[in-house]
Amino acid sequence: MDQATYSRLLAKAQRTRDLFTFDEFIRFWAKDRPDRMALEGDDLSLTYAGLEDATARVASALLAMGLTKGDRIAWFGKNSATYFTLFYGAARAGVVMVPIGWRLAEPEASWIVDNAEAKALFLGDGFEGCKQTLGKRPGLMRCLTAAEARALISDAPRTPFDPSRPDEAILQLYTSGTTGHPKGAVLSNRNLFGLRKAGLENPPPHSLWDEDEAVLVAMPCAHIGGTGLGIVALAAGLPGVVLSEFDPVRVFDAVENRGVTRFFIVPAALQMLLNHPDCARTDFSRIKYIMYGASPIPLELLRQCMAMFGAEFVQNYGMTETTGTICVLPPEDHTAEGNPRMRSAGKPLPGVELIIRGPDGHEMPVGGIGEIVTRSSSNMIGYWKLPEATASTMSADGWIATGDVGYMDADGYVYMYDRAKDMIITGGENVYPAEVESGIYGHPDVLEVAVIGVPDEKWGEAVKAVCVPKPGHEIDADSILAWARERLAGFKVPKSVDVIDALPRNPSGKILRRALREPYWAGQERRIN
Repeated sequence: MDQATYSRLLAKAQRTRDLFTFDEFIRFWAKDRPDRMALEGDDLSLTYAGLEDATARVASALLAMGLTKGDRIAWFGKNSATYFTLFYGAARAGVVMVPIGWRLAEPEASWIVDNAEAKALFLGDGFEGCKQTLGKRPGLMRCLTAAEARALISDAPRTPFDPSRPDEAILQLYTSGTTGHPKGAVLSNRNLFGLRKAGLENPPPHSLWDEDEAVLVAMPCAHIGGTGLGIVALAAGLPGVVLSEFDPVRVFDAVENRGVTRFFIVPAALQMLLNHPDCARTDFSRIKYIMYGASPIPLELLRQCMAMFGAEFVQNYGMTETTGTICVLPPEDHTAEGNPRMRSAGKPLPGVELIIRGPDGHEMPVGGIGEIVTRSSSNMIGYWKLPEATASTMSADGWIATGDVGYMDADGYVYMYDRAKDMIITGGENVYPAEVESGIYGHPDVLEVAVIGVPDEKWGEAVKAVCVPKPGHEIDADSILAWARERLAGFKVPKSVDVIDALPRNPSGKILRRALREPYWAGQERRIN
């Protein structure tokens, strides 16, 4: 990128440096570029002028239903432009959107609807049948299908509303929980937009967007990597091209025919693109950047992707509680021949404080191993109605403990070593052992069970259940898996089952998961993926 282009893009980005809310961004772009495409989905397409009008109608309709600032609404369905329109409209009025992963089993989804105390539930296309089940949860005032929601967006009259403020909640994403239930991370306008301002002091080229770009939203909207990409497009005033779910053929079509220039993807999905027979026939010349996260990219996969896509790669490290990315490994640190920095999670973004904290609570020196803790404007407000869990994760002065163990080198690059918590990341989905164990307990042959993550070439990590049989019983792996499938989302169901006589425990009786994992991770450079 030449200096003139860089200066032009920076000037464009700085025009929005003091915007911190959805209401401000939507009104700004509607005035600046009313006819520019804002959202493009199979169900709905809106220009920025159209988005301003539609989201104002959503805000008005929600208030007419009796909702007020701080109330929750939920979405159960796949990605869609309808979802983003509802979310943005709710956010403008300070109503909090709770997207629920469509792959969850209905009892899991019901728990989230109830826990969030959602007043209204919106069902995505293809999920209309849930209206008679999930839509009957006792706290709901309304349940609307996507078709009914689109009619609402079209027909609701505009009325005045009090816009949400920078530090008011507008999004609640559920993360897997160590107790067996997920926790709702509550995020504000400032959490979602605040780091942009710090990043404009001396922005790297990959953070600036040209006028002919578009971002692909293909990861699930119940994750920050899905909803967050739609927000990235909105902040840049460019189109968000929304796919209902990740599908290689549709990704190829979006790249060739819908103007997509960059997207976020987990390495397992990237490998699916590469292995698809249509990949070699696709024109990727418009792709500028491929952002990836949730696991490091294997060097051989990176080599193949660089040759195939011709794009630059950016690794993102973060978590739901930090509203996504807090560290970035930029394109210049990616090389086809490999280099030591590619084993890192990159460097903290401008505006992000990050230290390695030792067992005594003090900052570790360069190279010292400890827990990664971070503070920035993107750190969540807290967990919904879980003050103790919030206090154990987030200090009074705003530092979040990530649960990841690592170290920092002299140049400020962060390297992951292990996970302090027991979370498993499989294909970009977070799975906590307690959730899976809760789903397996109760099987008539199982005395106790421990769940661990083991290396997997395709998914990074795979879920494994280690079971102890009841006296006089035998454990059949297929029976365990069938039992789990009835109670858990598919990605949480173990890929394999081991049977042992007793689980290893420490003197206080705690299960030694590290001892269970050790044989599978022996010889690996890192103990997580």
